[in-house]
Order: sequence, then structure tokens, then C-alpha cells
Amino acid sequence: MQEVLGQQFALSDVLFFCKKGLESIVDDQVTQRFSSEELASWNLLTRTNQNFRYISLRLTIIWGVGVFIRYGVLFPLRSGPLPNSVFSVKNWLSELVHLTCYRICARGLSATVHYHNKENRPQKGGICVANHTTPIDVVILANDGCYAMVGQVHGGLLGVIQRSMVRSCPHVWFERSEMKDRHAVTSRLRAHVAAKTKLPILIFPEGTCINNTSVMMFKKGSFEIGGTIYPVAIKYDPRFGDAFWNSSKFNMVNYLLRMMTSWAIVVNVWYLPPMTLQDGEDAAQFANRVKSAIAHQGGLLDLDWDGGLKRGKVKDSFKEEQQKMYSSLIVGHNGINNL
Repeated sequence: MQEVLGQQFALSDVLFFCKKGLESIVDDQVTQRFSSEELASWNLLTRTNQNFRYISLRLTIIWGVGVFIRYGVLFPLRSGPLPNSVFSVKNWLSELVHLTCYRICARGLSATVHYHNKENRPQKGGICVANHTTPIDVVILANDGCYAMVGQVHGGLLGVIQRSMVRSCPHVWFERSEMKDRHAVTSRLRAHVAAKTKLPILIFPEGTCINNTSVMMFKKGSFEIGGTIYPVAIKYDPRFGDAFWNSSKFNMVNYLLRMMTSWAIVVNVWYLPPMTLQDGEDAAQFANRVKSAIAHQGGLLDLDWDGGLKRGKVKDSFKEEQQKMYSSLIVGHNGINNL
């Protein structure tokens, strides 16, 4: 043996360098950071350089099912343009998930719902209109069928829910104060109604929540779209819980807390026969006719006042109408006294 730098040199001294050299060739610590991570267990995805490697029949069957799900179900749902057959499957899955979620919400509120005249349920391509008491109206109606909804944009928790819902179903949310939004909504609703394969549209023409003792003025815009109107009357039983949402007093979280701490939500829903615009009838008259039918069926007062008065000022036209009525009363009394 020779001495190197004053130390004895042995053959084993080169093994360290041989080991490092082989590790660099086979799998060094740097190069492996730029390839897929090796898994401790197989996740049914390809992780080898071989396209297929037979291990066992059971594992092969499981892998084949996984390939079908990934390429036959998940990939078409995630890709862009889809054939009509795939759209129908997607719509079916969406409706199934919606029904399941709404029924879970109804059970979470201990909702006891009695549906009457189910043969008159809204059909695809139609417009469902109902009196409005609470955001839970949506849960009550969607517990028995799927709808494409139209409504005011909200903030807070309700706004988060609205943005989540629109991802899976063509709901229409708009800002009532924006005139361009109102025109855009009208055109979208006309196109929606023209497609007889789409879900029925759910609209609350009152535009605000009423305390379920009366039905206030229906906005005529919902009745200018055309198509078949499916009226629905909703009546809550106040003995078990007050379903009315006073948005000026309670935010959405506080309201839901009140609902979930009530005894139950007991409600009756009546599906009325479908109605269409009659000859010589304008949209306002049609709206009043539908409103009267809903009020009569639900045992509610039929009022002509605009629900928007809850937040806005009284219109001059309403003031003038009351002044004319008062003037006619005075003139009538004076005429009788003169006699």
C-alpha cells in the first residue's frame, strides 16, 4: 500500500465516489425534483413508463372503470363545447343535485310542506309566479321541482349563495336600479321562455318580502315576456314560526338563526291552473288577474299598493289618485247637502 498525503490509502476509499457516481446516474437528488412524485400507493393513474402493466384481474377492472369515469364522464363535463347528449346528462345531474340540496335545506329547517294540485306544477318553458314572504320561498318551491330563478342582486351571505347557484344553472340576477340591467333581463327571459326545453322561470313579481297576510302589486314586467304563467300561492302557518324576513331589521344570518330556532316551518303550497294573456288584456290587467287568483287561493288580502313603498317614496300618481278620490267624496257630499 502507498501513503497519500501521509495517510494510508485503501481500496475501500474509492467506494464513496463510486456510490455517488451511481446515484447520479440512477437517481440524483436534483433531477428527481423535475419529475412526478412517486406515490406510496397507486391512485389508478399512470405512474410508470409502461402504458399498461398487468398485475391482477381485480386491479385491472378497477383501473378500467377509472379510465371510463375520467375520460367518459369527467372530461366531457369539464371540456368546452359538448354534444347535446352530454348536455342532457349534465342537466339531469344538475337537477338531481339541486333537488337533493334543497331537500336537505328544507329538512334542516324542519319544513313541513303540503303541496296541493300537483297536476298544475310549472312546466319547462313556462313562468312560475308566486307571492313572496321570505328567501325560504325558493327552498319550499324547489323542494318539489327545479327552477331557473330571477331576482335582485344581494350582498352578504345571500350574495355568496347567489353567485354559487349561477355556476350550475342559468339563474338571472340583476340590479333593479340599473335600467340597462332591466332591459338585458327582459331579453334573456324572452330567449329562455322561447326554449321549451329549459327549466321554468321562478319570479316573485312583488319585488319584496310581504308578511304573508296579503299580496301586493305585481310588477307588470314579468307578464310582458309572453308564454304561459303558472301561478303559485304560498301560505305559512305563523303558529309554528314567523317566516317573514324583515330585511330592514334582520340580516340574512340573524334571520336564518331565527328560522332554525323556531318550532318548524309549516306551509301550504297551491299550484293554480296555468294562465295566459287574454284578447284585449294588457300586461297590467293580466298581472292583477293572476294576483287576485293567488290571493283568493291563499286566503290573503288583495292589495293594489306597490311593495316598493317599503323603501321608496310614494309616487305622485298615487297621491293624485287619492286626492281625486277625496275630491269626488267632497263633491258628492256637497251635492247631497245642496239637495
